[in-house]
Amino acid sequence: MNAAPPLTGMDIHAILEHLPHRYPMLLVDRVIDVVPGGSIHALKNVSVNEPFFTGHFPHFPVMPGVLILEALAQAAAILSFKTLGNKPDANSVYYFVGIDGARFKRPVQPGDQMHLHVTMDGPVRRGLWKFKATAKVDGVVATEAALMCTVRNIEKDAADKVAADKGAAERAAVGVAAGATAGAANTAARSGA
Repeated sequence: MNAAPPLTGMDIHAILEHLPHRYPMLLVDRVIDVVPGGSIHALKNVSVNEPFFTGHFPHFPVMPGVLILEALAQAAAILSFKTLGNKPDANSVYYFVGIDGARFKRPVQPGDQMHLHVTMDGPVRRGLWKFKATAKVDGVVATEAALMCTVRNIEKDAADKVAADKGAAERAAVGVAAGATAGAANTAARSGA
């Protein structure tokens, strides 16, 4: 596959069109450049306000390695969608299929800016995308890995079931809250409050 010339970067609005992720799981802030069928260079600005730093670790905040890999996978997803010339929709999901040779060479901390470099590693075969991925901070490799991802269609029945289950859970939560409020009112009325 011949690589096209680099496209201009992408701001957060364009990223939101190419990734289904939202806060707090959106881990790509800007795309510097992307070459469909070739590579992507993206940024993740790491802030002390990230929710995971509350517990990882309160005395010495370090970005979890699994989230660094997730940021790399999100950059890979943007590269995939740009290569395909389409955008994610409600009928498909972009999945991790494998992570090989992951190495964590430098901790990523608040105030760091991660440069996410992802390159396609060969042609797409049987729906599997392979990538070489590296996250750098200040020009030093923090994490590197080989990633495998795929895009899968969601069965309509399964998507409808997920939506129905979500609706039932929301209705149950409202019912529990309403029941608790009614119970409190009855208790207050009996006690003369």
